[in-house]
Amino acid sequence: MQGRELNTETEDVSVVFKFSSTIPGKNIHTVTSDRFVLYGGSATICQRFCGLKLWLLDRLHLKHCGKKHGLSESKIIKNQDKLDSHLETSSSNDGRDSEGVSTFSVPNVTKRPTSKLQAHSPNFPVQSDQAPSLCIAVIGATGELARRKIFPALFALYYSGFLPENVGIVGYSRKNLTDEDLRSIIASTLTCRIDHRENCGGKIDAFLSRTYYLNGGYDNREGMLKLSALMEHIEGGFEANRIFYLSVPQEALLDVASTLAISAQTQKGWNRIIIEKPFGFDALSSHWLTKALLSKFQEKQLYRIDHLLGRNLIENLTVLRFSNLIFEPLWSRTYIRSIQVILSEEMGVQSGRYFDGYGIIRDIVHSHILQTIALLAMEPPISLNGEDIRNEKVKVLRSIRRLEPSNVILGQYKATSDDKVDVKLNSLTPTYFAAVLYIDNARWDGVPFLIKAGMGLIKHSLPGLGLQLDASELNLLYKDKYNAEVPDSYEHLLLDVIDGDNHLFMRSDELTAAWNILNPVLQEIDKNNIAPELYELGGRGPVGAYYLWAKHGVQWTED
Repeated sequence: MQGRELNTETEDVSVVFKFSSTIPGKNIHTVTSDRFVLYGGSATICQRFCGLKLWLLDRLHLKHCGKKHGLSESKIIKNQDKLDSHLETSSSNDGRDSEGVSTFSVPNVTKRPTSKLQAHSPNFPVQSDQAPSLCIAVIGATGELARRKIFPALFALYYSGFLPENVGIVGYSRKNLTDEDLRSIIASTLTCRIDHRENCGGKIDAFLSRTYYLNGGYDNREGMLKLSALMEHIEGGFEANRIFYLSVPQEALLDVASTLAISAQTQKGWNRIIIEKPFGFDALSSHWLTKALLSKFQEKQLYRIDHLLGRNLIENLTVLRFSNLIFEPLWSRTYIRSIQVILSEEMGVQSGRYFDGYGIIRDIVHSHILQTIALLAMEPPISLNGEDIRNEKVKVLRSIRRLEPSNVILGQYKATSDDKVDVKLNSLTPTYFAAVLYIDNARWDGVPFLIKAGMGLIKHSLPGLGLQLDASELNLLYKDKYNAEVPDSYEHLLLDVIDGDNHLFMRSDELTAAWNILNPVLQEIDKNNIAPELYELGGRGPVGAYYLWAKHGVQWTED
């Protein structure tokens, strides 16, 4: 099985709120245009706050009945206290949810003393000291994405105590390798946490000893039968849950998924399927892809992963929204004049074959940008259940007006071979997208949401001889404040899959709503009615974007 390729760019994300000039009854002082700026990136946003869900429980007066992973400590922080509360509650038999998972009620929230991490993750039933209660199969195990992101993230969770000690991990591809070959390939990518590092070598050896390889060959049906047999052998005949990470090219996804559904799912626990973006090429292809997947799996089994949504900034937006006594009552058209969402990616040497086929709209805007807006603009959910959060997100997406081409600016970077980026893009592949969105509901009526996503853009304003007041960045440098390593976004999202927390993963109706917003622009591009403007690498993007902001009466924050 051909592995998924990995883009090497890094992201810098910021969300900007411009408040109205006067806020009656509020003692708030700001500078220049009354704007508040929240910046984030791979290492610049503080760790996820632990108080959000506790505050929401009190705020909404909920008696939450969670899944087996519980909420006696905030799911966001994912710390040792959470594991301890798991150990106490996982043995209870108060009920079973639709996936056969024990459930319980959490009437009170108390903090318990930290104790040593247990040998087994409490998320899974443990029948013996040797039988694994979780098996994870990485399909496309020899690809760059698996080698550089998936396996290191799995080891980080294992090292931190969030996976069972005897977890079974299977790498599956078409290459003729042995267990030791795979272990040798991924060993160089494994590192221990900066903040502990105890018994690092021993943990790496233990993790590698639980990692196996299977050559699935070119017949996926036969390969999946072999995979299931190997996983059953690893599980020792005991009850165990399975996760399948489909790190495969889009053209191979349906065949792999359908044969997996028929031949590799366990009947002795739950099965969860992780699918990499993009989720289709347009509204029609996404519809048929979703229809095919739902003919083989239930919606609750599908986890459509976008690693950008695992950034700390994304969950911190929710914290900012619901747990901040200053901003929560101001979160509406009454006090907010505009919202700007900016994503800038540094260009690395990446595959033109992938990006040339999808471009920045299908790769980034459809999932990451629109999901960020949905989290920013959604109404408070009726509970902390992932489905209730996704219900509110899809309401926002359905309320966004369909994009008109007149409210969109496309761009393409102008590069040479000296820039060390792929210069083989066709003339219509956008690497820059700017647009103005409007949400037609009572809360956000008339407030422009300005979005900009681009590759190779300037990231910082350089000092010069001019004098100009500017807003100060509310920038907490995690590495300076805390003596700890920033977890990778794949770690956050993989742990969410293990825990069954799906609020950061797109549901089928969210996919449809997002495509409906972008479809008019994509159709115009396909008809050659819109041509991207060229812009210099390291610049500010197409000039046309500034006319677009002026048209809607908003000054871009970088100016």
